[in-house]
Amino acid sequence: VYVVGSELTLNLNRSAPPHSKFFSVKCTPSVHYSVTPPTQETSHLSPVPLNGNPVLLISMSRASEYENDSKLSVIYYEESGAGIAKVVVHLTAVEISLDVDADRDGTVEKNNPHKGSWKWGPNGHGAIVLVNCDSERSYWKELDNVDDRISKVSDLKDMSLMVLRTRGPAKLPEGYKLAMHISQEDAKTVRVFQSKSVHKATNFLQSLFSSFIKDYPLVLSREVLSQEVPYLGGEGELNFYVEGLRFPDKDFDGLVTINLSLLEPICDGIPETPIFTDKVVFRVAPWIMTPNTLPPVEVFVCSTKDNYVFLEEMDNLVAESGYKLNVCPQYMNRGDRWMQDEVEFGYIDSPHQSFPVVLDSPRNRGLDDFPYEVLLGPDFGYVTRVAKRKNVSSLDSFGNLEVSPPVTVNGKEYPLGRIIIGVAFPTTTRGRNMTEVVQEFLWAQKVQKPIALFSDWLSVGHVDEFMTFVPAPDRKGFRLLLASPDAAYKLFKGLQNDGHGDAKLFDGLKDEKPVTVDEILHDETLRSENNYVQSCIDWNRDVLKRELGLDEDDIIDLP
Repeated sequence: VYVVGSELTLNLNRSAPPHSKFFSVKCTPSVHYSVTPPTQETSHLSPVPLNGNPVLLISMSRASEYENDSKLSVIYYEESGAGIAKVVVHLTAVEISLDVDADRDGTVEKNNPHKGSWKWGPNGHGAIVLVNCDSERSYWKELDNVDDRISKVSDLKDMSLMVLRTRGPAKLPEGYKLAMHISQEDAKTVRVFQSKSVHKATNFLQSLFSSFIKDYPLVLSREVLSQEVPYLGGEGELNFYVEGLRFPDKDFDGLVTINLSLLEPICDGIPETPIFTDKVVFRVAPWIMTPNTLPPVEVFVCSTKDNYVFLEEMDNLVAESGYKLNVCPQYMNRGDRWMQDEVEFGYIDSPHQSFPVVLDSPRNRGLDDFPYEVLLGPDFGYVTRVAKRKNVSSLDSFGNLEVSPPVTVNGKEYPLGRIIIGVAFPTTTRGRNMTEVVQEFLWAQKVQKPIALFSDWLSVGHVDEFMTFVPAPDRKGFRLLLASPDAAYKLFKGLQNDGHGDAKLFDGLKDEKPVTVDEILHDETLRSENNYVQSCIDWNRDVLKRELGLDEDDIIDLP
């Protein structure tokens, strides 16, 4: 069996009988051949000297209509020119192509030359597979990829289409078969389901919803690394659906290879041998954070026993802005109001599907059940990283996880921005850090290269306590806001110079002792503490300027 597009080799010396000195080749019209190293030119049918170690390279231009419909023969001659042997190769040509959306336009094209490799960027190539981390069920939830069966046909849209295209005779010669296979390591990352329905250039969505769940058996998984797949005969297409099981992480770079081989029988009791293998490469779509400079869609807050007025005002504000307000009730949050610390919203994206995915913090306080029980659902995914309890600190709350707007740094573009986390100062030996499993997850996504700031100087230790980004109509499209004790002292000094030194701060607030502007300016201990705070912020300021390509005009200091 010959696969169109490949090349068969025949060592002429190996098949030659003793005393062979010359050879000639004949073939049917659809067969093409050449000899390497090239021989001296002779007439088309004249015997060629059998010198050196000649190899016959055989190819065919089209698929066969029936078995053994083409052939090639080699005749060997002795010194006198008499023929002494004839070798006949009967050929059956088939076209085999395992195809994916390698150009990322939403269509599975035929035999893309880049389908077996992967390159980042808008001018790159390579197919994308999503982690199937949403739940098609709204009750009795579990992540869809926990189940190795397709529970609903709608689940297929979260998977990547892969098409086996074949052309050839009605059936393969006896003993030959097709097998799809995957490495043991890659089987931890994807499953492959097969459609039992045969599609002849049909519309994907039409075929999707006209089929039944039972028509999608499991082909490849952790337990099944190789399985025979049907050869359809004639010209046919067989659809497969690839499901992502895990995100890139420390031990996984995100790339997965799926192989399809044509197997040739040897003899009874001996395994078949692959004579042709086609492969495709997928990258698991990374989890991507969204900056708060983007227009909001939905606002999440907690209801607690003491924030009724706040909720009422927030409800009015969100309604006026045309957005949706989602209030987590007290029975769900169990007195934990810090929504920002429990969850971080992001998304996963591919040409055929995208949906939001919430990253659940390992802080595990009152809001712990909210991301899974409330947010997880159809087209809303969930991911978390579990840390040992002793390793979790305040720095693992997601007020300590931010992302910048898009930036260009020294000519390198970060179109999705850069992740920002808070850690201990580099020279500290016993400081607090964001737990290792979360940091490894963030670094492994690759598209938003993290920046580490020094936040352990704060009691709570979150980067959002001293910095944030806001939209701006000019320059880079945003401004970095930084807390500034120096700006506060400058403000107080101006008030003092204007004769307001005896003005009281916190006057009338319950449980707060009023303090005057003069008292603040004369408090040397307070000044010393704020000088330390300013030095910590200035250190982070330099890091942000360097890592985000910012100028001073891109920064606003807030008292």
